[in-house]
Amino acid sequence: MLSRKTYFIREHVGVFKLYDGGDTYDILDPETHEQLGIAKEKPGMLVHLLRILVDKRILPTKVFIYEGSDFDDPSRLLFSIQRSITKVDICDANGVVLGWLESKFFSFGGAFYVYDSLGNEVAFVQGNWVGWTFKFLDRDQNEIGTITKKWAGVGKEMFTSADNYMIALNDEPSPVKAILMLAAGLAVDIIYKEK
Repeated sequence: MLSRKTYFIREHVGVFKLYDGGDTYDILDPETHEQLGIAKEKPGMLVHLLRILVDKRILPTKVFIYEGSDFDDPSRLLFSIQRSITKVDICDANGVVLGWLESKFFSFGGAFYVYDSLGNEVAFVQGNWVGWTFKFLDRDQNEIGTITKKWAGVGKEMFTSADNYMIALNDEPSPVKAILMLAAGLAVDIIYKEK
């Protein structure tokens, strides 16, 4: 799954979010719609209860990304995204920090940096929250990928909060860079945007 340049992300409709604790996203092959992986938010019981009273974007959460379709099989865990009060870490299956995300203050349209574990800037994600178009930029401001919303149809768009979007990288990344870029693409919706 981590040797790809494109991913289609399909959010599950949010009817059972309060019951099961968090968001779930299918990670699909954009051409065949074959399921490559699944991202499951598991915020913890206290945080889950606090979401009734507090905006979820300011609470800690954890999102686990698994290969295949079973988020109950720990042997399929690829990586996780963990937001604390102060930062967003991207960790491998053993909990080792591979990198982190850092918001850019005072940006119009939303923006954040992607760093590797050594503190090297891997990408800058710059976007337009209204139009739901984001660019991955390298340090020289060259576009190295995009995140674009995919239309799901009038019924789904009007009556649910579920999002569909495409993460596309210009070049095939190394496995660690693929994790960081896929995590950043998922974080646009799960960590920064979702209410």
